[in-house]
Amino acid sequence: MTMTAVDKQAERRKVLAGTVVGTTIEWYDFFIYAQAAGAVFAALYFAPAGETIGQIVAWASLGISFLFRPLGAIVAGHLGDRLGRKRMLVLTLVLMGLATALIGVLPTYAQIGVAAPVLLVLLRVLQGFSAGGEWGGAALMSVEHAPEHKRGFFGAYPQIGVPLGMILATATMWVITTTLTEEQFLSWGWRLPFLFSIVLILVGYFIRRAVEESPVFKELQERKGESAAPLKTLFSKHAKEVLLAALIFIANNAAGYLLIAFFSAYATRPETDGGLGPGRVG
Repeated sequence: MTMTAVDKQAERRKVLAGTVVGTTIEWYDFFIYAQAAGAVFAALYFAPAGETIGQIVAWASLGISFLFRPLGAIVAGHLGDRLGRKRMLVLTLVLMGLATALIGVLPTYAQIGVAAPVLLVLLRVLQGFSAGGEWGGAALMSVEHAPEHKRGFFGAYPQIGVPLGMILATATMWVITTTLTEEQFLSWGWRLPFLFSIVLILVGYFIRRAVEESPVFKELQERKGESAAPLKTLFSKHAKEVLLAALIFIANNAAGYLLIAFFSAYATRPETDGGLGPGRVG
């Protein structure tokens, strides 16, 4: 059945809302790890390395996820062309939420030894893989639902979820750190933001399930024998554009995460060590 102009407009609004909500939840999960890396992971998971080295390793565990984001984008993009954008966006959302919730119940080094930091890093890798599949898929879904004269505008919506996710993660951690004592926070309170992800994932899941599949994907399905977009073609014909786009994004993300790392470390470091002091945060 052909959609009317009103139906199309309503569906586009639903797609944009689903994109923003979904990416906000995904990046909440991604950034809550950054907050915890600065506050607790060095002491709870990398303590044998010493205070300074342990903190460096905690930040390194944050950064390792970036190595797997391109892989997530490639796999999700490949499967998205075959199974559908909608299915892959739901899958990446669930994978991210699962990894985040499992971090929330992960035993510490004192409880299970070296297995604790190994499992923590593996779950962080899964977060990075999911984030890579999420961002590109969400942008593609938005643009493919957009009218021709508004593709840039629609493509901006997934990016809105990144700062919203950061704000939500920071606000959640702030509420918990100002409500609980330092002992309570280090004992069990830091796990709450990770477990809260379960609620957010359920919300995002039902919103994304209600969104229609991309019209471009439907067209590709109808022309399955005529069209394809293999990676070999992309890199053989557009290698320069891919490299330039990657370098631009590397610079942008490096600057952003340097600030995140600095402020998280500064806010949690004692005043005697040149920090703000946990007691003064908020």
